[in-house]
Amino acid sequence: MSFPLITDAGFYAAAIPAVLLLGISKSGFGAGFGSLAVPLMAMAVTVPQAAAILMPLLFVMDVLGLRAWRGHFDWKLIRFLLPFGLLGTVVGTLLFKLLDAHLVAGIVGVFTLLFLAQRVLFPPRQDSPAPPRWLGAVLTTTSGFTSFIAHAGGPPVNAYVLPMRLAPTVYTASMAVFFFAINLSKWIPYAWLGLLDLPNMATSIVLLPLAPIGVAIGVNLAHRIRPVLFYRLVYLGMLLTGLKLVWDGFLAA
Repeated sequence: MSFPLITDAGFYAAAIPAVLLLGISKSGFGAGFGSLAVPLMAMAVTVPQAAAILMPLLFVMDVLGLRAWRGHFDWKLIRFLLPFGLLGTVVGTLLFKLLDAHLVAGIVGVFTLLFLAQRVLFPPRQDSPAPPRWLGAVLTTTSGFTSFIAHAGGPPVNAYVLPMRLAPTVYTASMAVFFFAINLSKWIPYAWLGLLDLPNMATSIVLLPLAPIGVAIGVNLAHRIRPVLFYRLVYLGMLLTGLKLVWDGFLAA
């Protein structure tokens, strides 16, 4: 009996940079880039299979991120975000088999690009108020949903949190807690949906050593970069993510 493992070289050519990008994003450096992981891997496998393979890697990266940014959490913000994010994962669980993952990716991409266009064309002033809480509830629920479908929860919640202009360490630490809880909540639904099978988990184990490498690279860079440049890179990551998701959702054959 052959070992239940993906052996296609083309898959690993896409998966290795995807995992490294995800690890760098989990460190807080270039946070938007993490949403590119599933679209990259989906060039070789289906979107649900790519999402399932990344589950153990996400757990390791989340734990490393929590450890790296401990002491910088904004607990008030986290307590507001978590219930809505978890609600989004419930919606994702119920609709997972009814929705086409590529369509969801395309919708996420459109909203990501609209958010960036708004930020560029109408940049906030220093005295601009924080986004309203009702908008935060909607965007964070959307984040939980898109995170469940395609691990693409970053752009919606970023659209709410980034205008708050938090210190980079506080932003990164708070997002680390948020996505640790969201990703942890996906294990039982993913198992119920039959995604956590032996070939996917065996492939995850092969890719696992890349997780701490990506996080370590990102943490090292995030500690050395100026806040202005930090957020410019976050926006660049969101731009590339939005373009890729729109391509996969509406334009790819």
